[in-house]
Amino acid sequence: MLPRFAADYRTLAWVCLAGAVVALQYANPDWVIYLAPVSCYFALACGTIAHNHNHCPTFRNRRVNNGFANILSVFYGYPTFAWIPTHNLNHHKYVNARGDATITWRYSNRHNVFIAATYFFVSAYFQSGPINAFIRKARESKPALFRRIITQYAFWAGSHISLAVLAVTLHGPATGLKVYAFSLFVPAVFSLWTIMLFNYEQHVHTDPFSKYDHSRSFSGRLLNFLLFNNGLHYVHHEHPGTHWSKLYELNAEVADKIHPSLQLRSLWWYWLRQYVLAPFVPSLGTVQLGVGPWHSPNVSEDVLEREAGQGDTGDNAERLELVPQAVDSERDSEALKLAASA
Repeated sequence: MLPRFAADYRTLAWVCLAGAVVALQYANPDWVIYLAPVSCYFALACGTIAHNHNHCPTFRNRRVNNGFANILSVFYGYPTFAWIPTHNLNHHKYVNARGDATITWRYSNRHNVFIAATYFFVSAYFQSGPINAFIRKARESKPALFRRIITQYAFWAGSHISLAVLAVTLHGPATGLKVYAFSLFVPAVFSLWTIMLFNYEQHVHTDPFSKYDHSRSFSGRLLNFLLFNNGLHYVHHEHPGTHWSKLYELNAEVADKIHPSLQLRSLWWYWLRQYVLAPFVPSLGTVQLGVGPWHSPNVSEDVLEREAGQGDTGDNAERLELVPQAVDSERDSEALKLAASA
């Protein structure tokens, strides 16, 4: 039951702290207003931990990994198996080109605060397709995986229902629901929304056909300490099964080969420049690199090509070597009109 990498002792400490902050709010509702932002951070941290655990399992034992994934789902806000069809088998294969359920350019390739803020709703809707297909395939041909999926749904939903009931029992309906909402429900929604926002920022206006320019990275030490190196997105795509603690040294090897607009230090400065200053000084905003992701060939959206089990999913669908081509079909033309409008 010991972690495979020493760095994951901090991972386990963070998950314990997430639970402790919730327990403090349940013990003393007067602290909810002060600790709710802390719970939001820890929920987001658990989301990034779930991402890392999905690629590089924390423990050697599969049952322990499954149990850890169940616990993370409570804080993260959704059963963590969903990373497999939407992220491992889909996003890592298409990388913001056509076929990726999480594309940043689905209705427009503009980069502004409205599209960034609403990306969660669009992306969540289109990710439901791969998730449902994955569950259906597991039910039809992988009963053990299907049982794990159902178990995780039951654990996730049952935990939230039980904790809501506990809060009401301890503090009455009004105060109890407030405690539950601001210690667990709101942080979970914040985690889901923010993780999808990060995906948007890490791929909007990048070039999915480039060896080095397909992802945007943020190398600030504080951000990556708090989020377990999830800012180092380029090397994660190139080495998805590599443990998160090894990403800085890999990033240093390639940083000078990546377009300067995609190797940034501060996420906060990037947001300030893009969403506050760029509307008045457009030259400060991002620009599309390459020919544009809508030029990709007509690729299959099948995300079930590989067998993957919850908790030991470090292998990922290989990234397609897509070759840009002229838009010559009605479907491509419509995609180009929608995405390139600016």
